[in-house]
Amino acid sequence: MSVQLRNNVQVSGNGPLTLVFAHGFGCDQHMWRFIAPYFAERCKLVLFDLVGNGLSDLSAYTPQKYESLDGYATDLLEIVDQFAGAGPVVYVGHSVSSMIGVLAERRMPGRFAGHVMVGPSPCYLDDGDYQGGFSRADIDSLLDTLSNNYLGWSSTMAPMIMGAPGQPELGEELTNSFCRTDPQIAKQFARVTFLSDNRGDLAHFHSKALILQSSDDLIAPVQVGDYLHQTLAGSTLRLIDNVGHCPHMSAPQPCIAAMSVFLDAIEAELRYV
Repeated sequence: MSVQLRNNVQVSGNGPLTLVFAHGFGCDQHMWRFIAPYFAERCKLVLFDLVGNGLSDLSAYTPQKYESLDGYATDLLEIVDQFAGAGPVVYVGHSVSSMIGVLAERRMPGRFAGHVMVGPSPCYLDDGDYQGGFSRADIDSLLDTLSNNYLGWSSTMAPMIMGAPGQPELGEELTNSFCRTDPQIAKQFARVTFLSDNRGDLAHFHSKALILQSSDDLIAPVQVGDYLHQTLAGSTLRLIDNVGHCPHMSAPQPCIAAMSVFLDAIEAELRYV
């Protein structure tokens, strides 16, 4: 099976720098539409759907491969290898896809010139001094509800995850996206996502990173963004005035502004290497 068909890879734009965009749980590449086109004149753009989401090839999904985030990291590296070429790559990951990028970075150090992490979390569970935002009981309840009534869970949770008061159409869009996802795939991906702990992988991450953190985020609270910023030596933290877990949709302009500054710095550094 071709990588392009497997992940519904779409390539556009033009420039020496390649931006690779990866969506979060229950989403698809269309949700980058408020941000990605802005960079099309200065960068090559590579967008794709995680297997099991959007217009990816569902026949490529196997529970064995995707029982951890490593399966998705394998796909990402194949996409980068085939569509980004040998030039510099900046990876833009939303939510769980930020950690997929961390895993890809660990497996191929130096392949990425930088990472943009939108609403990232290395661990959703509270653990001692680390505040991930959820107790184990919270996560177990969330996963049980999702398993027993996926469509009902989606209808309730998607608007809460999106937030964006005053933009109800975005909550409706996320609900519809969740509901289009195969329930069995969504259940496994949710369990893999919410029970993952990638804090140990951060020690192997040495690229520059831009962390875009919403000021009010149900899924990745501010203290998680602070933790990542303190842990990743080459990181920049930008707090986006936004309610919800999807600032790239509900507050795209501040995200574009922060990304533009970040890319300027990367391009300037590459010119002098």
